[in-house]
Amino acid sequence: MRVLVTGGAGFIGANFVLRTLATRPNTSIRVLDKLTYAANPDTLAPVADRVELVEGDITDTALVDRLVAETDLVVHFAAESHNDNSLADPSAFVTTNLVGTYTLLEAVRTHQVRYHHISTDEVYGDLDLDDTARFTETTAYNPSSPYSSTKAGSDLLVRAWVRSFGVAATISNCSNNYGPYQHIEKFIPRQITNVLSGVRPKLYGDGRNIRDWIHVDDHNDAVWTIIDRGRIGETYLIGADGEVDNRTVVETILELLDQPTDAFDFVTDRPGHDRRYAIDSTRLRTELGWTPSYLDFRAGLAATIAWYRDHPAWWQPIKEAVEQKYATTERVTG
Repeated sequence: MRVLVTGGAGFIGANFVLRTLATRPNTSIRVLDKLTYAANPDTLAPVADRVELVEGDITDTALVDRLVAETDLVVHFAAESHNDNSLADPSAFVTTNLVGTYTLLEAVRTHQVRYHHISTDEVYGDLDLDDTARFTETTAYNPSSPYSSTKAGSDLLVRAWVRSFGVAATISNCSNNYGPYQHIEKFIPRQITNVLSGVRPKLYGDGRNIRDWIHVDDHNDAVWTIIDRGRIGETYLIGADGEVDNRTVVETILELLDQPTDAFDFVTDRPGHDRRYAIDSTRLRTELGWTPSYLDFRAGLAATIAWYRDHPAWWQPIKEAVEQKYATTERVTG
C-alpha cells in the first residue's frame, strides 16, 4: 500500500510513520510536511531510507494533486494545533485546517483515493468538572477556540464530501496525546523539560482542568484499526480512559523526577480555557475490536519522562527559544 501522510514530521504524524513501518514493513510511505516550527525531520531519521519526505504545503493544489494521484491512502494529520497560538493569530489555522483540508478532499475525490481524517475531541467544547458525561460520536460540536473551530469545520467538510461526492473517508476524534517526539511547547513535554532544565513549571488558573490522555502509539494503532475495519463515512472517537487534571500531571512529573510536588507556580488562566475533556470510545472498542495498550497513565508518563531525559539532543536546541517566546506572556500551553 502506498500511503501519503500529511504532517508526517510532526508529533503524532511522525509517530504514525515510525509505528507503521515497524508493524507493517511492506507499506510505502511518502510524507508531505510544510516543516513549520512544530515539525522536526530528525524524528524520521531512523527510517530516512524508507520514507520520502516532501516539503510542501497542503494548500498547494498542484502538489497535492500530484502526490494523491500516486497514492492508495491519505492519512491527514497536518494541522495548526496550538490553542495559545490560535488566540494570538487565527489566520494560519483557517488557512491550514480549512483550506488545506478542502485541497486534500478535492484531490482524493478526483483520484478516488481512500482518506482518513485526524481530528480532536476539542471540537466538542468542554464538560463540567463534576459531570459524569463523556463525548460520543453524537455529541454536538461546540468549539471554544480558533483552533478547535477550524478543526470542527474541517470535520464538516469531510462529512459533506462523503455525502455529496461519495469520497471514501473516515474521521477519528482523539483525546490529548502524549509520548516521545512531542514539541516542547505542549503541556507535558514543556513541564518535563522545564524540570530537567531547572525551571519551575507553571499552571493555568487553579490547575483543575481535566484532559483525557492517550499514548500516541495507542492513538495510531486505533487509526489503523479504523482504516482497516471502519465503515466509510463514519466517525470514531479514540480515548484510553485517561482523565487526569493538569495539577496532578505536574505533581506526578515532579515526583517522578525526584522534586517536591509543590515546586510549581500558578498563572492567570487563558481565555476560553476548556475545563474538562472525556472520550467515550465504546464504539471503536465494540464494533472494531480496538483496545489501548497503555492502561496506566503514570507508567506511560514515566516512560515519556525517560525518553526526554535520554534524548536532550532532540529538544535542547529549541528549548531556550521556546521559553523566551513565553517569558513575557506567562503562557503555559496545554
